[in-house]
Formats: sequence, structure tokens, C-alpha cells
Amino acid sequence: MKFLEAYKFVGGDPSIAKAKDVAHLFVNENKIWSANAVEGMVLEKESTKEGVDVKLRIKEGYKIIKPIHLCFGVIPKEGIQRINTEIFTEKNSSAHLLAHCVFPNARKVKHLMDAKFMIKEGASLRYEEVHWHGNYGAIVIPRARIINYGEINTTFSLLIGRVGKLDIDYSIDARKGSINEITTKVYGKGNDEIKIKEGVALNGEYARSVIKSRIAVKDNASSEITNITEGNAPYARGHVDCTEIIQDRAIAKAIPIVNVSDERAKVTHEAAIGSVDKKQLETLMARGLNEEKAIDTIIKGMLG
Repeated sequence: MKFLEAYKFVGGDPSIAKAKDVAHLFVNENKIWSANAVEGMVLEKESTKEGVDVKLRIKEGYKIIKPIHLCFGVIPKEGIQRINTEIFTEKNSSAHLLAHCVFPNARKVKHLMDAKFMIKEGASLRYEEVHWHGNYGAIVIPRARIINYGEINTTFSLLIGRVGKLDIDYSIDARKGSINEITTKVYGKGNDEIKIKEGVALNGEYARSVIKSRIAVKDNASSEITNITEGNAPYARGHVDCTEIIQDRAIAKAIPIVNVSDERAKVTHEAAIGSVDKKQLETLMARGLNEEKAIDTIIKGMLG
């Protein structure tokens, strides 16, 4: 499968590469395949030996209405891709980044991402990341360090194909009055290994956060989810919501960590690990689905 075919398979629109009014950056291995910036943003990009360095800045007061499309891919069976990213949203600006990471033929592919985000006062950023690691999985290690004075909403989704080995580590330094939301949805199969660590330090007054994890593992897959929220400032509010579904011989582990250092802060958490609901399963099977398809339907509904 070729680069644009893989991008289209996961919901991307290849025609974006020709649209002058839509910002985008497409990177195949370490080659910048196509790029375009629109008014209100500055895009700097440079190929490296194994990937690309990217700096993206949204100028003060600008609202980028249409999503900024990113695609990072490795098409061969083997390879390493290193993505170093700096994203800066200036005061009272806003943008929506829609990133697709595609490794359709992966057998020995390693994708490493090191991202730094700065969200200034009055700014908002929505960052969606959709992954596809083919039928065998890849080694994917994303790291993100976020300083937020405004509003940020991140979503990571890996719902089709295999995972391989996934090791996520995201942290947010939440400043005064900021809004912070992290959502992660992953479906592991075979011998996939999923490790997720996500944390928010509520360091400013009235900062708010939600960390939401939706993980399913079956066959011999394993997952370890660590959600951390720190209430370090007056009137900060945080919540952790982790749900994991296990089937077959899979292993799931949830580690909610709550630290509060200011008596006026409040942090709550809930974690649930279990199998597919028996009544839902029986209902779907009564409607003609076999057990495997019924379980898959329930899991995908939960992840959706």
C-alpha cells in the first residue's frame, strides 16, 4: 500500500494536498511529501536523517477555522521515523490539528515522537491523532510536554489493525484558569503491548482537567494505564476516568494516581476493568451475530 492510499484508508482526504486554503504537512519517512501554510500560521519544517523537525505557530488573535492536516507515514516493512514537534498557540488564537500516523506494511517499524506544546492565555487547541499500524503492529513511542494557559483537548485513537508496542507519555502543566482534556482509545489484539502514562498537574487557580482512557485487550494482549492528576492550586478540579475491557488471556492494569497539595483543590478518579457485558452480548447474538462479532461490536461501541 502506498502513502496516499494508507492516508485515505484511515479517513484522510488526499485532495487536501492540492487545496490552497487548507494547511497541511505530509511526511513519508524523512521526506516532506507536501506542505502548505495559511494566513495566521507559521510552519517551519526540516528533514533530518531519520524523520523531520516541525515548528508550528498560530499567531496572536488568529482563528484557523479549517483543520490543519498532518500525516506521518512509513510505507516499507522496516524503518525508523523521528518526529520532533513544537506547537505554539499565541494569545487568543485557536486551531484544530488532525494528525494521521500510518504504517500499513509494518513489520519492524519504529515511530518516535517528541512534542512540545505551549498554549497561551485565551488560546485553544484541539489535537486529534489517529493511528494505523497495519496487520502486524509497530513500535510507537510518543512523548508530549504541554504548558497550558488556555484550553487544550487531545485525542489519541488506535482502533483498527494491530498495535504492536505502544508507549505513550503525555504530561500537562495546567496554569491558572486552564481547561485540559486528554482522551485515549486503543484496541489491542494478539500479543500487543500497550503502556500509557498521562498526567495533569493542576498548578494554577481554577485549572480544570479530565483524563479519559478507553482500552480494550483480547487474545494475549496486555495494557498498563497510569493516569496522574495533581491538585496543587486553589479551586483546581480534576477527574480521571479509566475503563478497560479484557477478553481471552489478555491482562489489563489500571493505576490511578491522585496527589493533592492544596486543601481547596479537588480531584476524583474512577477505574473499571472487566469483561464484555453479558446482557449486551446475548442481545447481539440473538440478533444474528456470532460471539466474536458481537464482542467486537460491543468493544468498538465502547471505544467510539
